[in-house]
Amino acid sequence: MSCLRHGVRRVLAGEVGLEVVVGGTGPPLVLIQTGLLAEECAPLADALARDFTTIRYHRRGYAGSDPVTGPGSISRDARDCAALLAALGLDSAHVLGLSYSGAVALQLAADAPDRVRSLVLIEPPPVHVAEFRSASIELQREYRAAGAAVALDHLMGIVSGPDWRAVLDRQLPGARAQATADASTFFTTDLPALQTWTFTAADATRVRAPLLYLGGTASGSWFAEVNDLITTWFPHARSLLLPNADHGLALTHPTALATAITTFAAEL
Repeated sequence: MSCLRHGVRRVLAGEVGLEVVVGGTGPPLVLIQTGLLAEECAPLADALARDFTTIRYHRRGYAGSDPVTGPGSISRDARDCAALLAALGLDSAHVLGLSYSGAVALQLAADAPDRVRSLVLIEPPPVHVAEFRSASIELQREYRAAGAAVALDHLMGIVSGPDWRAVLDRQLPGARAQATADASTFFTTDLPALQTWTFTAADATRVRAPLLYLGGTASGSWFAEVNDLITTWFPHARSLLLPNADHGLALTHPTALATAITTFAAEL
């Protein structure tokens, strides 16, 4: 029996208090918060609310959730998501991961396959790309030397292009200020977590959920390599690339993404 209540509240998920936003109607779909931008999934959750009960939450160290303690860990983030589902009275849910949280969603689907009805990955992090790993190390150095604003500008310019401020201000008013406030979590916890995370073809065999990969044709070579890797690991996965969309596609193309996700789930 689900104990879902709509609106914003804090939920004790195992050992950690998480800020959770529940909306919509239909089968449950949990949107795992990505790195840096606490509200990046909000427009997509709104677009999905007619077809799903959307469960959007802030991970440790973000917005109104408990502070993060100790080293970052993709596996710990995955356990937090599983604990949240249990706390909400859900045996399983459709699970969506975006960028950083694509890694969390993959880990959850491998570690707790019974919890995941289907898996939607929107451009998971390119941790297998050497250039990305080098850039992550440089971003951490930049954060320590020059502060959050400089490192934030550098990162967003890499993944979303020079117009990232305009896109954020239009789609998520206040997101830049929240990202600056949460920058310590991203640069000192999330990036190191990605650098120590390993997920291999053998891990992929533990994932039983049907999988949908979503990306953009303008996201660059790093994410093209991610797409190739996912389709190699999961030959039966469905893959859709939105024309002219880049890595910010959850903000710029939420309706198209929602349509693809709803269609995918309906055919399971």
